[in-house]
Amino acid sequence: MTNPRVHIGTDHAGMELSAHLIKHLTGLGYEVVDHGPKSYDAEDDYPVFCIHAAQAVMADTEAGVFALGIVLGGSGNGEQIAANKVKGIRAALAWNFDTAKLAREHNNANVVAVGGRQHTVEEAAALIEAFLAEPFSEAERHIRRIAKIASFEETGAISE
Repeated sequence: MTNPRVHIGTDHAGMELSAHLIKHLTGLGYEVVDHGPKSYDAEDDYPVFCIHAAQAVMADTEAGVFALGIVLGGSGNGEQIAANKVKGIRAALAWNFDTAKLAREHNNANVVAVGGRQHTVEEAAALIEAFLAEPFSEAERHIRRIAKIASFEETGAISE
């Protein structure tokens, strides 16, 4: 399997981590697309950058390009919420190796959220590497559950 294209968006709280990840992941052979911000502003609004990154993941996916996303902030919570507002995005907050890997393996998450103030740069990079490297299991039960979520996203109705 080839490496996915990686879209990354952050706010001021994740800028140091984002800069590290762009360099680190590029060195590992990933094509990384930076969705900002371009400069530090303590009053910036993470939804802009995170939604742009999530939209780019979906645009690539719809074009047949394997892409995943990374959204960063102080906690990762708001960034995950913002990314999940983009139709088709399944963003998961990763705080340890199990949550990072299971997000891909069981949920086929296409965006990972990490709190830049919750981990060292090295810890966060390791979590993100685990997320990017983990394949979706393709297990029927996971496919079924993801399909229910997608159906709800389309129709507003949940099937039992």
